[in-house]
Amino acid sequence: MPEQPRTDDVEKLLSEEKAVEDRKQALIADLLKQREAAIAAFDEKLAKLGYQANSAKRKRSHHKKTGGTVAEADTKPASKSKS
Repeated sequence: MPEQPRTDDVEKLLSEEKAVEDRKQALIADLLKQREAAIAAFDEKLAKLGYQANSAKRKRSHHKKTGGTVAEADTKPASKSKS
């Protein structure tokens, strides 16, 4: 008879653990839905201001464009120095 209460306690503990895990997953899903809604609202506000995420503009870069080979770069005259 002493084993019956132990198995009941184990089953009770496992069911509580499962309930906590289910609740955790439900909260995570709810947070993800709230995040998605907030991002969508922010995107709508940006669109009203005229922002387009995938615009055709190229981003500026501080890198120089390389248009030729290394040999061509060596034959070009040196640029004027700043005084």
